[in-house]
This record gives sequence, structure tokens and C-alpha cells, in this order.
Amino acid sequence: MQTIDNYNFAGKKAIVRVDFNVPLDENGKVTDDTRIRGALPTLKKILADGGALIIMSHMGKPKGKVNPKFSLGQIKDVVAEKLGVPVQFAPDCAKAAEQAAALKPGEVLLLENLRFYPEEEGKPVGIDKEDPAYAEAKEAMKASQKEFSKTLASYADAYVNDAFGTAHRKHASTAVIADYFDADNKMLGYLMEKEVNAVENVLNNIKRPFTAIMGGSKVSTKIGIIENLMDKVDNLILCGGMTYTFAKAMGGEVGLSICETDKLDLALNIIEKAKAKGVNLVLGTDCVAADSFSNDANTQIVPVGAIPEGWEGLDAGPDTRVLFANAIKDAKTILWNGPAGVFEFDNFTAGSRAIADAIVEATENGAFSLVGGGDSVACVNKFGLADKVSYVSTGGGALLEAIEGKVLPGIKAIKG
Repeated sequence: MQTIDNYNFAGKKAIVRVDFNVPLDENGKVTDDTRIRGALPTLKKILADGGALIIMSHMGKPKGKVNPKFSLGQIKDVVAEKLGVPVQFAPDCAKAAEQAAALKPGEVLLLENLRFYPEEEGKPVGIDKEDPAYAEAKEAMKASQKEFSKTLASYADAYVNDAFGTAHRKHASTAVIADYFDADNKMLGYLMEKEVNAVENVLNNIKRPFTAIMGGSKVSTKIGIIENLMDKVDNLILCGGMTYTFAKAMGGEVGLSICETDKLDLALNIIEKAKAKGVNLVLGTDCVAADSFSNDANTQIVPVGAIPEGWEGLDAGPDTRVLFANAIKDAKTILWNGPAGVFEFDNFTAGSRAIADAIVEATENGAFSLVGGGDSVACVNKFGLADKVSYVSTGGGALLEAIEGKVLPGIKAIKG
């Protein structure tokens, strides 16, 4: 397999799939540039070799339609600032052949959002899955996805995939495009290599105890991961909005807290499975309840199953923080995905902060700690602790699927 270190980009055009799906504020300004910074070693290596650089990415979920809110034009100047060179912009990723052809060594072209074309994801648009014509539409889309991939590939001599965040998707730019480059001219970027190695560390070099912390608002979106982790971990902390689905399932009152009332049986089932497998399942016992969803809300500490009517749990309570910290600080392998509360509000950061501090302490004592998934990354960055954990992953879903042991299409397309 070709490696980026061994490849000389001099005089060549390289098309690089990055994950620049970065959070923006209401004015289109980047609020967290972790993903852009993560791709810089790969992008700079190509330019330093004397290559020309074509950058492609998605942003958000425009569902195959052009939507200015998700235009990569908004981040062009930030990318230029980080790279230290001007960046040209192609307003249509599938009609950039002339701009690509005109690129000289050392120049950079950023393509518009790939997902403005339904071909990127390969899903038919405007037709329901239940529709009898769906299968035919999907076949037609597969054919046009190949054409779209071929167009992107035609811009360059080499293909680099450095987008771990989308490696679990078999999309045009992450997998199909690789078919149009021979083995010597396609490779993983530096970030992708680091991500693959970090996952190896967590999966194949597990030092025990192994503690996984899963946050997030919904049990349903994490169920596959929770079930897979049950066979690997010693301690499983479930926190964030999920807390209240479990509290309700156990007969509690959760007020206005986020709660999947149709998933109560699922929650009870998880509790039973953990018992059967001998996994120490750690759930919140108390929370910081608020009388409105805002940083300035009135608050009170209450048990998670006794939240007054009109109030909602927005963070882990003090007893819960101690429980979480105790399950983390003696661990030797740690995986954290998802915060313990609405950490975006400064008054509701204490739960996530307790987790972060315990992870840092365990890491100082020799644990391997992997933090991944958009929100937990934003969390460690907010607390200024990103350099105090072993590895901060740029991949959310991709990281979790890799932890589940699934083969990621983006990696398979290059490794074969």
C-alpha cells in the first residue's frame, strides 16, 4: 500500500478528501477549527513537495440540493490563513475541470460542498424508500455516482483520503473515487493514519480496566455501539440526555427533560444486559435541573427520577460527577464520546468537566485515552485539555463504527 510519506507530489495534482464539516455560528464564522488544523500536515506535505492541491469536503446535510448555508465558500479564508497560501474557490465541484487544469505547483483550489450533488452520498432524492420505483432509482443513482466520482478523479494525478470523519460512508469522494486511481497513486493522509492507529490501540491493545463514556441525547442512536462495547468494556458510563430515558424507564419523573418514551424497554434491556455480562453500568443519580433551556435559568439539584414538573435536567449533579470520576480514574483504556450535559452553556459544564478531569488524571497515570465525536472534542477544547489526553479523534460516527469493529469503506477503498 502506498504511504503519503513515501510519495513525491512534485509536479503532480493531488485531490484530497478532507473533513471540513466544521461548526459555524449564525454569521458563517468557524467556531471550532480542529478539523481544519487536523488536515494541515497532509495538505502542507503536498505543497512542500511542489504539488498542486485540490481540496474537497462536505458540510452539513444539504440533501443533494444547493444551500448557501452549507457553502464551503464561508471557510475559504480560514483555510487560506491556516495553510499560509491563497486559496481559489470552485463554486461547483463537478464543473471545476478548467480551474483544476490551470492549477500550478503550490496553488490550492477548494471545491464547493460535495453534498450539493446527490451523487456524493448516492441516495436518490425526492423518492420515498417505500416507493416501488425506489430500487430502480437507486440503481440509476449508482451509475451517476460513478460518473460523478470519475469527474472528480479526472482533476488530479493522485488521490489522498484524509477524512476519517466520513470513512464509514461509501460515498463518491470517500470510496468510489479510489477505483479511478491505481494502487501507487492513492493513499491515506497523515490524519487518517493516526486515526487508524488510535483505534487499533483501543481495540487490539486493550489494557484493563477499560471504561467507555457515552453521552448524547438519544439512546436509539447509540444502541449499536452500546451493545458492541458491552463485550469489551469493564465500566460503561451512559450520560447526557440519555440519563432521563433510563430514569423514566425505572419509574422516575423527568419533568421536561429530553426523553425517548418509546425506548423505555430498550433502556431496561441495556441494564439487564450489563448485569448479565458483568459490566459495571454507571448511570446518573442526580442532576442539575433548570426551569428553562438557557444559561441563566434557575437551577436546583434533584434526583434524576424526581425532576419537578416544568423543570428539565441539563447537567450531571454532584453525586453523579463523583460516580463518573471513580469509574474513570483507575482505568487504563478510556473512550469518551458525548458530553454529560449542555456544556455549551457555561453554567452546565460541571458534569462534562468532571469526566474530562478524571480522564486527564488517568492519562497522567498511564492510561490510553481516546476522545472522539464532535461534542466531546468541542468539550475538551473548551476546557483547554485537548493536549492532556492521548488522542483526540476527528471522527464521530466513523470512530464509533471502527470501535464496533466494522470495516470502514474509506479505508478499504485504499487498503483493498
